[in-house]
Amino acid sequence: MSLNSRRGFLRGSTSMAALAFVGTMQALQSRNANAATGSSGLVASPYGPVAPALDEATGLPLLQLPEGFAYRSYGWSGDPMNDGQPCPSNHDGMAVVASYGRGNSVDVVLVRNHERGQSANLIQAPAMYDTAASSTNGRFAGGGTTNLRFKGRQWIGMEASLGGTLTNCAGGPTPWGTWLTCEETGSNLESQGGKKHGYVFEVRPNAAETTGKPIVAMGRFSHEAVAVDPTTRYAYLTEDSRNKSGFYRFIPNDASGRSGSYEAGGKLQMAKVVGKTNADLNVASTGDTHRIEWVDIADPDANPVAIALPGFVGTTSVAGPFAQGWAQGGLRMARGEGIWHSDGKLFIVDTATGVNAAGVGGNGEGAVWEYDLATGLLKAAFVSLDAVAANNPDNITISPRGGVLLCEDGGGVDDQGLGRIERLVGLTADGASFVFARHNVNLGAGQIAAAGKLVAPGDYRSSEFCGACFDPAGKVLFVNVQQPGITFAIWGPWARGPL
Repeated sequence: MSLNSRRGFLRGSTSMAALAFVGTMQALQSRNANAATGSSGLVASPYGPVAPALDEATGLPLLQLPEGFAYRSYGWSGDPMNDGQPCPSNHDGMAVVASYGRGNSVDVVLVRNHERGQSANLIQAPAMYDTAASSTNGRFAGGGTTNLRFKGRQWIGMEASLGGTLTNCAGGPTPWGTWLTCEETGSNLESQGGKKHGYVFEVRPNAAETTGKPIVAMGRFSHEAVAVDPTTRYAYLTEDSRNKSGFYRFIPNDASGRSGSYEAGGKLQMAKVVGKTNADLNVASTGDTHRIEWVDIADPDANPVAIALPGFVGTTSVAGPFAQGWAQGGLRMARGEGIWHSDGKLFIVDTATGVNAAGVGGNGEGAVWEYDLATGLLKAAFVSLDAVAANNPDNITISPRGGVLLCEDGGGVDDQGLGRIERLVGLTADGASFVFARHNVNLGAGQIAAAGKLVAPGDYRSSEFCGACFDPAGKVLFVNVQQPGITFAIWGPWARGPL
């Protein structure tokens, strides 16, 4: 499928997928509103129970999957890339940005983040941002991105595409076939001989075309994810800073919808609830609805400042853009995470909405918010009742069939008596959650050596899933586990369930 054909396919399938997705969200609201106290809402998977399945690449039992599903691992931390340098660690957000060809010979290009802080070495890529060794510890900005290719049911290769960044957590694909990678930090390394960090960068399918230019106008803060409205080309951004997270909108000067257009700058805004100053969304109930307006951020590149904020003793450091928005009555979330656009709506994950056992707000199990771009209404579509139902969901994706899939990042749930294990959680048509897959990387030195890998032995099952995304035809699910750093391609009888 050519890139243009891919875009046509996605446009043609959007309405169908969105209907299924919105139907699921409505069912979730009903189910959660009527659930008995303490009910997990977790049901048996329509795909069947999961069990350890062998990786077609290594023969190791790296995932637990339903019967009929198969997978192939690739791009482990330390594996040699196309140019011989080792694959970076700390895999995170990811998306399919391009596909070419037809039928079973489709050549898919993905961009994958690496959530690395200061490191002993740089990711050497065609585009480099901050290459200075710190004057205080001799370390480099170790984050960046790699591009991967997958064809049929085989991995083809991988190469570095961006280096010299910090803590590349999530991001989002653009309608024009690129990836926006986000630095989840507000660090300033200028005093150490480096540069300021906390920006968004655009990565092209062809790594050599990536510029490494920060999109300063999209703000400097602890970025998590981005979703682009394909009609207006406005970008919507989440912030991950506990109990001091804004929700932002970027209006580009160049709305042509082409590679590099955001690098021409634009206006940053922060969300505010109409008629309510400094609305606190740290705690929510399913069905809560707010009308949103937007306030301008005069200086998107402002440094962090200390302000008084409810729930904090004295003052607390917040991002410069958040401080400006808060001063104008802007809202706050607990921890903004994944965001996805579908048919005129944004679906936003706040991984910590709710209260903990001590009753402290902004420390719950998480929620999914729905923002209607046409009406400006923000609605709590799903609030997790307990960790078994959804344990701090992070990334979110929607299959071409309209199925909803959440990546957990809560340190794992012991729902089998086997220890804390992270899961991929799907949503059924009637609004219940189910386990589609479980992390199963628990390996000894002998197993790792036999597979020819360089990761350390250990039990990694409590490490997060991240970067879930489907190919345009919905045949293959791609996903990462952050530790020990592995990318998977999964295929099977998707039609048996809602994904």
